[in-house]
Amino acid sequence: MSAHWRFDAIGTAWDIETEAELSGEAKEATRRLVDEFDREWSRFRPDSLVSQLARGAGVVDAPADTAQLMSMYQQLSDATGGSVNPLVGDSLAALGYDGQVSLTVGVPHAAPADWKTLVAWTGDSLALSRPATLDVGAMGKGKLVDLTIATLAAWTEGDVTVDASGDIATRGKPIRVGLEHPYDTTKAIGLITVQDQALCASATNRRAWGNGLHHVIDARTGEPVRTVAATWAVAPDAVTADAVTTALFFEGGPELAHAWGVQWVRMLTNGQVEYSPQSTAELFT
Repeated sequence: MSAHWRFDAIGTAWDIETEAELSGEAKEATRRLVDEFDREWSRFRPDSLVSQLARGAGVVDAPADTAQLMSMYQQLSDATGGSVNPLVGDSLAALGYDGQVSLTVGVPHAAPADWKTLVAWTGDSLALSRPATLDVGAMGKGKLVDLTIATLAAWTEGDVTVDASGDIATRGKPIRVGLEHPYDTTKAIGLITVQDQALCASATNRRAWGNGLHHVIDARTGEPVRTVAATWAVAPDAVTADAVTTALFFEGGPELAHAWGVQWVRMLTNGQVEYSPQSTAELFT
């Protein structure tokens, strides 16, 4: 028998499966971790570091994972010709996915193409030369999944699965995961087995709000992506898998996945399914 601990955090549902019930101390450590990450990176919390920068703080204390996330953003931006950009927060807000989730749609707003000259960081500080809204959605949830499974290692020795609504990390036994059909959530387009790895997924039917609007934005135009419906990636850690699922919505994504040694599957909006040569997914198409 396994134990499940389910809770809501960072705007999504979590399910942590362990061989034995987690102790109160383990759960409290996890809650502290998630809250700290949210207070640092959330653009939905007025007290977060991201919100302070958006209001013009200029410089804030750098979260511990700043260098990793910003370095990955540089690689994602380069690989996708600027389609992925950490200052896409204001582009999302312009379409209604703002800090209050108003869903009030305005004029599409491209993210600053010169973001690399606007964002600076050291081991101690994170700075913006002018107010803007950072959004770490390209790989932030994956990073938090990695931090969570690492934190639980102090209290658990057996099998562990951390599932943050599609971003999954496992330790121990293999698990079989269905690749949810983006147009019919009662179906899967395939199955994949994951063991001591991470599987992340992204789809345009999640965090979507009417009239073709969803959370995957091309930073160059401020418009939602129209050609790719869903992506999946398997990597040694969730932050890498999560980053690749974002890149796969754009030209250059498959090449980046190859360079990083990540296996992947993606479904286009015309129904076509593409996958990497080393993919171990069992596809039903």
